[in-house]
Order: sequence, then C-alpha cells, then structure tokens
Amino acid sequence: MILKIKEHIYSPLLYESEMQKLMLGKILSNQVKSANVKGIQDIEFRVFSQFGDDGIIQWLIHHLEIPNKTFIEFGVEDYSESNTRFLMMNDNWSGFVMDGSNENINKLKAQYYYWRHDLNAEAVFITRDNINALIAAQNFSEDVGLLHIDLDGNDWYVWKEINKIKPVVVIIEYNSLFGIDRPISVIYDNAFIRENAHYSRLLWGTSLLSLYNLAIDKGYSFIGCNSAGNNAYFVRNDKMNEKVKAVSVADGFVLSKYRESRDSSGLLTYLSKKDAKKLLEGIMVFNTNTNCEEPF
Repeated sequence: MILKIKEHIYSPLLYESEMQKLMLGKILSNQVKSANVKGIQDIEFRVFSQFGDDGIIQWLIHHLEIPNKTFIEFGVEDYSESNTRFLMMNDNWSGFVMDGSNENINKLKAQYYYWRHDLNAEAVFITRDNINALIAAQNFSEDVGLLHIDLDGNDWYVWKEINKIKPVVVIIEYNSLFGIDRPISVIYDNAFIRENAHYSRLLWGTSLLSLYNLAIDKGYSFIGCNSAGNNAYFVRNDKMNEKVKAVSVADGFVLSKYRESRDSSGLLTYLSKKDAKKLLEGIMVFNTNTNCEEPF
C-alpha cells in the first residue's frame, strides 16, 4: 500500500523496513565508536550506502573534530542509496545534494525524509565552471563537515576547482581500473556522460594517484579506500589525530572486484580486470601531473 500524504509519497511497508535498518545502524554506529581498527575497512557497515561507507563515515565523525554538521554530496541519483543519508537520518546532519536528473530529484523530494530533515536538493549537471556558484548559493560555512563527489566522469577536475569550502572529510570516487602507478583522468568534457564516452562504460573518473596528488596540494591526507575499491577517503591535515592516520597510495589502494563492463548493446559482459583494461588500450586520457593527453 502506498499513500500520498499531501505532496509526499508514503509506503508503510518501506517506512517500517527503513526504521528497522536505522535501529540496526544505530547499534552498529555505537559499536564502531570504540572499535580498535588497523584501517578504515575494519569498521564498514551498510545502511543506505551502496557499500560499507556508512560505517566508515560513522567512525570518522566520532574521531574527528567537526564543528559544522553539514554535508554536500553530488551524483546521488534519487538518494535512496547514498553515503550521506544515514548521516542525515541517524546524526541529524544538514545537507545539500545534487544530481543531473530532474526525475531523480523530484523522486527524492517526494520522500518522507525530505521534509523531516534539513536537506536541500537540486537537479543540475555539475561542471568545473558552475560548481563554486552552486556551493556558494547554499551559504554553508567554509568548514563543511563532509563532501562526497561521485560524478562518474569529471571528478578530479571538479574537486580541483572547488574553493568555496574546506571540508573536513572528502570522499571521492576513483576508477581502480586506471591502476595505482599513473596520475590519469578522463579528458575533461563539460557534457561528459559515462555511457557515451565508451560503450564499455569503463572510461570514467580518475586514478587514485591523481586524487592523492591533488589532496596534497589542497592540504589533505589520504587515509584509505573502502573495501569495494571505489571510494577514496581524505581528511584535512589540521584535523588529523592519533586515531585517524595517513596511509600511502600503495597501502591504501583497493582494486575493485565488481565487473561492470558492457558490450555495444549495453549488456553486462563480466570481464576480468585484465580483459577490461584491454578494451581501453590506446584511448587518450589526461595526465594530471604533466597536463598532457596520453594513451591509456
């Protein structure tokens, strides 16, 4: 049964299911507070995040000094699965989220949790030219608690351009297929769409090394990746402490195991990483150190 309460969609079955997930998440959150960990993967758990990022985020907010309980996340689709939703609902953080789809944002705004929390959502295609204006319009303090970038494309360029805020924590997606040794990204395109860049949908984003180098320039330390091998975590240098420690690219890199390659018809092909890399051989990418294009 689905009811429409004013302009909001309410499904009692879904609501009860999510309340149970939130209660379990609260228990897990309390457990990770005192967890003795060797790396951030040790405290992963999932409530609304795609992988185990909810646990990592909970551990970080309990061990970092974060004066402003605010977040910005973009590339959220309809927000049903995201890295900041549990943070908003469990810890009552305020936030701003963006996605390029009007349909996704309208679906988000129709959910019960949209009016219950201090969340603003906007449908916009993000570029390095508009990102600072979009952020500035929210009137957040410069010390935003957490920023998550998940664009499946121009991620490195957009983070490089951001200068209106200095988040305590930055989470940014990386393409583990790009390897560990090369500082490379897709070539910037204002209209970049992953499925149009290459039929395999494997040509997207940036390497971890590119993000690591940019983080150093921006005053951040790399603390590791999630176990799924898609999100890298950075903490502002002035917030680092004896609990939250930096790691090297070699120690923190995780090669993803999920197989997302497609054929020219858009069907999954389940290629190994070795065979997937062959599909991209010779395609031009951008070296973020030399600022030159080079073959993959």
